[in-house]
Amino acid sequence: MPENASANFSPRFQGATFDDMVEALTKGFGSFDAWRHGREKPLDWKVGFWGDERLSLVSNQDSGGWGARTGQGTPETLAIVVPRTGALDVAFGRTVAEATPGRLLLMNNIEPERVSVRAAPHRSDTLSLSWTILAQTVASVLETPLIGSLDLVPVVDRSTAAGQLIGNLAQTMIIGMRNNGPLLHSPIAMLNLMQMFADLVVRTIPHRLSHLLDKKIHLIAPRHVRRAIEFMHANIAQPLTMQSVAEAAGISIRALEVGFRAFKGTTPSAYLRTIRLQAVREDLRDPSNRQPLRDICLKWGFFHLGRFAATYRAAYGENPSDTRRRFDM
Repeated sequence: MPENASANFSPRFQGATFDDMVEALTKGFGSFDAWRHGREKPLDWKVGFWGDERLSLVSNQDSGGWGARTGQGTPETLAIVVPRTGALDVAFGRTVAEATPGRLLLMNNIEPERVSVRAAPHRSDTLSLSWTILAQTVASVLETPLIGSLDLVPVVDRSTAAGQLIGNLAQTMIIGMRNNGPLLHSPIAMLNLMQMFADLVVRTIPHRLSHLLDKKIHLIAPRHVRRAIEFMHANIAQPLTMQSVAEAAGISIRALEVGFRAFKGTTPSAYLRTIRLQAVREDLRDPSNRQPLRDICLKWGFFHLGRFAATYRAAYGENPSDTRRRFDM
């Protein structure tokens, strides 16, 4: 990917003030808080963006020296930042990841405490892939629901094999989308590239669940375990006992327990609780869902609200009310 690969884009907005740039970037990234020392100083910038809620591209060029963090209610995405000139620092608690030309940045957009663009000529392309697509890919590839953070290694060196694969595919999508490119008019190709990208990230970039890739190669879940999992997903909102799950899989409860411990690293009841927790979280993150928390819990089989809240905090590191507040439009 040459360093000038994003030089020629048709800006949707351009100007000379920081506040105007923030307003323009909000249209491409969603709500975020931004700051700059000397906001009143002239700032020559231009911004272009294309795509939709599944996959979008923002190209921006400015003189740097500013910072930002994602605001409440912004849709959760996998952000793929491709620096062209200049550098960005992304803070995850005490850890700071550096993105420069030659190094890609991969992150969940709501996880960093701040993103700082260094004071220098800055140009970058940022792809935003719906986090739902990545979560679905995790569930499909690893046969386990994604609960909590994936903890992706954020910086990918483009000189490595994984970096070349991810970087080349990202560049293909950028070229195909920039300036209303042909990819925007090919929904099937767009979907295939999104799924391919998510699959490559899950398989090639280190993350919290990477160990399951090796396990899956050697321990392919037998048919009765897969049948049990399919039955749980198909009847997730119904009252289920492990006896009914075992009967649907055609095995004894004992065999069901042994199969899940050996091939999923958990118990059948814990697996069911996990996918139900995920269903509750999806409801809480849906701004259009106005059901009270009690009704949502009852719908997904949680009858003791105090116990549910403790389980939810352990899984996601926040209260259910915090999740709803962050995504409440």
